Amino acid sequence: MKTRTVAIAVTAVAAVIVTTIWQGRYAAVHAQPQKSGGDFAAVPGGIGGQDIFGPYDVVKGWPKDVSTLPGNEKWTWGAGQAVFAESPDRIYVLMRGELPVIKRPETQLLSALGPSIQFPVGRLPYRDATVSSPPGAGGTGGEPADGMKLWKGTLGVDAKWENCVTVIDGKGNIIEAWTQWDSILKRPHFVAVNPYDPEKHVWIVDDHSHVVYKFTNDGKKIVQTLGTRDVKGADGTHFNRPTFLAWLPDSTLFVADGYNGTRVAKFDRDGKFLLDWGQRGTVPNEKRPGYMNNVHGITVDPETRRVFVNDRGNHRAQVFDEFGKYLYEWNFGPDPSDIHLLYIGADRNIWAHDRGTSKMLKYDLQGHLLYSWGTWGDFPGGFWGVHGMSVDQEGNLYVAEVDNGRVQKFTPRKGANPAYIMSRPFYSAWK
Repeated sequence: MKTRTVAIAVTAVAAVIVTTIWQGRYAAVHAQPQKSGGDFAAVPGGIGGQDIFGPYDVVKGWPKDVSTLPGNEKWTWGAGQAVFAESPDRIYVLMRGELPVIKRPETQLLSALGPSIQFPVGRLPYRDATVSSPPGAGGTGGEPADGMKLWKGTLGVDAKWENCVTVIDGKGNIIEAWTQWDSILKRPHFVAVNPYDPEKHVWIVDDHSHVVYKFTNDGKKIVQTLGTRDVKGADGTHFNRPTFLAWLPDSTLFVADGYNGTRVAKFDRDGKFLLDWGQRGTVPNEKRPGYMNNVHGITVDPETRRVFVNDRGNHRAQVFDEFGKYLYEWNFGPDPSDIHLLYIGADRNIWAHDRGTSKMLKYDLQGHLLYSWGTWGDFPGGFWGVHGMSVDQEGNLYVAEVDNGRVQKFTPRKGANPAYIMSRPFYSAWK
C-alpha cells in the first residue's frame, strides 16, 4: 500500500511539472508576434493587407487616356488587345479603335427585365469594351467577312477606328500615334519586337486580315508581310486568323495560327516557311497530342528550344520540340479556365493569364503550379479580360485588357519575394 501511494504521488508531481512546462512554452510562443505568411505572402512577414495585386503596386493614371490627344476629347480607348515594352520608356499599345467617353450612369431599376433588377450594380463595370468595339466575329469560328455585320454599332457614333497603335513613354505620355496604318488594320491582335533583332522591328498580327506585318521601329514603313491579306489558308503563304508570335535566339519565328487555324507555323529569320504542325481537335476535352482548338498563345524556352502552345479550346498547354514533336502537356483546369497567353522570362518559368478567373498563373516548365494572384474588376489594379502582357528590363509589368478597354502598368512592391514577380525578358538585343 505504501509503495502504491508513493507511485501515485510521483505521477501526480510529474503531471504538474509537464503541464507547467507546456503552459509556459505555449504562453511564450503566443506572447511573441509571429512572422507568418512567409510561404505564400508576396512580401514575407508583412502585417495586414491581402496581396490584392500580388507582388506589385499599380501605377494609377498610367497611361494618359487617348482622350488627352488634341481634338479627341470625346473618345477613350477601345478593347485593349496587346502591349509590348521595348524598354521602360517605349511601350507599344494595340487597341481596337476608340469608344465614346461616358460617365458611369446612375443606378436605375430595369423593371422591364424583372422585379428588383438594377443596373449598374455596385462595383460592376457598365460597359464591356470588347463587345462594344468593332469588329464582331471575334471568337473561334467567326469569319472576318462577318465582322462588321455582326458588330452592333455605327462608326463615328458608337466607336471610332483611330489610334489603333500608339507608343507610350514611362510617364504615360502618348509619344507616337501610328494613325497612318489604321485603315489597313481590321482586327489587330498582337504586337511585339523580336528581342534578338538589334534593329527593333515591330511586328503586328492582324487576325481578321490573316497576316503578320513587320514594321520599321518608327512605324513609317512595312518591310515584310507574312500571309496573304484577306485570304485564309494553312500553308507557307496563308494563315487562318493568326494570334501570337514567338522567337528563338537565332530569330526563328513561330506563329500561332490561330482562332480558326489549328496549327503552329515555323519560319526562318528571313521569313522563309519551314514547316508546320497541328490538326483540328474536338473541344473541350481533346486528349490527342497535336490536336488543337484555338491556338491562342505561344512561347519558347530559349535554352531547350521547346515550344509551348496554348491549346485554349481544350484548356491545356502542349509542349513540342522545335520540329513539332509532341513531348508532354498539362491542363489548366476545367471551366471557367480560359487561358489567353503564355510568357517565359529570364528565370525560365512560365506565366499565363486566365481570363476566366482573372488570375496570373506561374508554372515551372513541367507544369507545376507555383503561384497565382489577381482579382476581377475595372478599378485600378483589377483585371477584366487580360489579352496581352509584357515585362520591361526594370521588372515593370504591363497588361492590356479587352473587356476593360485599357492598359495598366504595375511596379514591383518593395520587399516582394522575387519568386513571385514576373521575370524580366530573357534577352534584349538592344539592352
